[in-house]
Amino acid sequence: MAHEKLLSTEEARKVLRTINKMYPDAKSELIWDSNFHLLCAVLMSAQTTDKMVNRVMPQFIADYPTPVELAQATIADIEDHISKIGLYHSKAKHLKETAQILVEKYDCQIPGDKKTLVTLPGVGVKTANVVLADGFGIPAIAVDTHVSRISKRFHIVAQDAKPLEIEKRLEEILPPEEWIHTHHAMILFGRYSMTARDKDDPYTYLK
Repeated sequence: MAHEKLLSTEEARKVLRTINKMYPDAKSELIWDSNFHLLCAVLMSAQTTDKMVNRVMPQFIADYPTPVELAQATIADIEDHISKIGLYHSKAKHLKETAQILVEKYDCQIPGDKKTLVTLPGVGVKTANVVLADGFGIPAIAVDTHVSRISKRFHIVAQDAKPLEIEKRLEEILPPEEWIHTHHAMILFGRYSMTARDKDDPYTYLK
């Protein structure tokens, strides 16, 4: 990878802004109605499609309207609600533990800072960034599989770049006010325009 030629900041900015224009109304496709349910939905979405999470969210929202109900639920009951999604055993455990912490330490409020969010069970940097961006409107770029793949296909970052390196590079390229929209536009671009199966020159997918 030593000889890999990466895009300049200006070239990368042009690619990202082209993707932004392709999806002017880009936003999350997850179903949620509060920051609590946003946190739950994003936590569930790891290694699972948004469509699968959306199948379970309406009933989940109805049965667990606040962290109190989720904290009081049994692991078996939570598993029953989310059994259609991947890794549901560990996710059910994380959901219950997180709800208990929210009740005991944060008066059922979702923390609005990354440092605190990542201390919650099952919550990593990506999940925290989504909650900050979509729930609080705080500029952040969450690096999921789509964002990572697109960044590498266009040589915005090196092929062996880790998520935190990708996040840092994208934040260097664009001003903070563009981070949230860019994150969502890249996800939609990767989901609907240049999928993982598409191996052509990535520029053929830009419009």
